[in-house]
Amino acid sequence: MNKTERINLIMRYINNRAQFAIKEIMHEFDISRATAIRDINEIQQMGFPLVAERGRAGGYFVMSNQFLPSVRFTSDELKAVFISFMASKNSQLPYLQNRRSISEKLIGIATQAQQDELIDLNQLLLFENTNPANPNLLELDDAAPPELNQLIRLASKNQHLQVSYDMGMGFVARMDVYILHLLNSNGQWLVELYDLEQHQFMFLPVVQLRDSKSSERDLEMTEAEILEEKLDQGRQANLIVLLDGIAIQRFKRLHPPGLILSFTGMFQSSGRFNAQIDVSNDEDLDYYRDWLLFLGPGVQYVKIPEALANKIKKRAESLMKP
Repeated sequence: MNKTERINLIMRYINNRAQFAIKEIMHEFDISRATAIRDINEIQQMGFPLVAERGRAGGYFVMSNQFLPSVRFTSDELKAVFISFMASKNSQLPYLQNRRSISEKLIGIATQAQQDELIDLNQLLLFENTNPANPNLLELDDAAPPELNQLIRLASKNQHLQVSYDMGMGFVARMDVYILHLLNSNGQWLVELYDLEQHQFMFLPVVQLRDSKSSERDLEMTEAEILEEKLDQGRQANLIVLLDGIAIQRFKRLHPPGLILSFTGMFQSSGRFNAQIDVSNDEDLDYYRDWLLFLGPGVQYVKIPEALANKIKKRAESLMKP
């Protein structure tokens, strides 16, 4: 890191603090005391509003009229940000309409040479779900469900909500829920929630939710109690599977909604997942049988319900018959 980069980083570091000591700067940026003092003095000379405090516990504090210099990206930093936009521009993401203006601003702060590099990158790199026939740098096609932004806005303030779930055929269920996560699985946005009336965890498609709003009821359980109940259910998992690298790639292509894969090896070389399967539901058993066979030979069963194991064995035997 050169001196200019270091001073810019120090300015951003101290800008977020009411006060700081030289020792903090030395530790954070791995520099000597003399270098830290020289850098702080140079920052003060640039007009950064710092006041030194004398004494044994002295240091510096930042005056309220703090400021930061305008952001400047290096060529590689701008490429990194732009590529992340390219990789996800046709994904169902929230606030999609805002991404266009952000992209325009990113291009606007680039020099002409950097803009030429970004155009070359757009032509050279091709990501999944993008349209190579459309040369538009700012192409944003795939909008997320309209309810997604509303759920994010509400849940960021209070995760205890009332939602309407469109079950189809004119049936709409009004639910009092606690939102745990919003996740994108197999190209579909799901909400993981706890139904406070039925006392069960579930995953629902966001596209089928309507009229979400903050709940007017009192939350009878604390967040800690809800999470502890979720952990208890996880401990009761009757299917525990280990995956190798090839099985992980197949898992990423297709997996049951809401199923979370935990990586156990470096570079995603191995992983595991736990699931609780209703062994009385023959349709669920058939689904998991076919899906686990799709994962291929790179699966190892730590724990599996006997009914599911029998179905896998019978299907494998039938596939071997001439």
